[in-house]
Amino acid sequence: MEDERETREALRSLAEEVAEAASYLRELGVEGIEGPLPTLVETPAMKREVTRAPMPPAASPALNRNANAERQSPPPPKPKADAPSPAHALPSILYQTDMPKKPVRKPSPEPPAPRETLFGDIAPKDELSLGKPGETFEDIRDDIGECVRCPLHQGRNKIVHTEGNQKSRLLFVGEAPGADEDASGRPFVGKAGQLLNKIIDAIGLVREDILIGNVNRCRPPANRQPTTEEARTCKPFLLREINIARPDVIVVLGNTAMKNLLDTKEGITRLRGQFQDYKGIKVMPTFHPAYLLRDPSKKREVWDDMKKVRDYLNSTKQ
Repeated sequence: MEDERETREALRSLAEEVAEAASYLRELGVEGIEGPLPTLVETPAMKREVTRAPMPPAASPALNRNANAERQSPPPPKPKADAPSPAHALPSILYQTDMPKKPVRKPSPEPPAPRETLFGDIAPKDELSLGKPGETFEDIRDDIGECVRCPLHQGRNKIVHTEGNQKSRLLFVGEAPGADEDASGRPFVGKAGQLLNKIIDAIGLVREDILIGNVNRCRPPANRQPTTEEARTCKPFLLREINIARPDVIVVLGNTAMKNLLDTKEGITRLRGQFQDYKGIKVMPTFHPAYLLRDPSKKREVWDDMKKVRDYLNSTKQ
């Protein structure tokens, strides 16, 4: 009875080890092991004919990946050359001490940034050199056409052009269209645009009096920030429009638009509230209306910035 109980305990332990080893091998990509199927149960006849061999150790280092942390097991004794093979012996691969480690998956390389040569003509370093004497906003739209100059064209619905009074003294410039703008083809018509309309009203103007546009004219996927190359591709058209309109003040909305227009590395929290200069035009950086929707506490700072714009326009009115 004692021998039978020990045999059952040994078989149960062995079965657990085999299951653990099989699971580990599946993780390594091993789906099968070629070789004769071992006999796991001894019959009474086999017991009479085969000398009982010592059982394998309770836990083999190759099967238990945490064996060293849990306990130090002595290596299994080498069987004598003339000893019969145990009837329940496992394939040797399960007892290899140099079992390969679980492979570490390397991160996929980042896709290369869009190159200027992949998407048609790109603006030269001097963006204003693209302009033509006496050109109009309509000429610029014709030059843009059904633009495929950068990857943003792949997901857009409509190109969102600058709109408004082309002789306005005030120009608002944002970063890029959102979902509502992409659907309508007009800048600042969503919730951020509705807030911008209120800001315009607060300084005594109406939307039809001013000019509104973006650095980029196509919506980035998931409203992400445009890449440097995407902004560099589209910005020349905005600069040509500025060169035609020559507004007295440009209000840049948000950090990305400010950096793209002013070619600065300074953040908007450092520059907002102070007039900057773009080719002789006053530029007032302030927070984007979409940011105000997320953090209404910044509305006071934007109002302070806009009062400076209003006061400057009133003081220089002809």
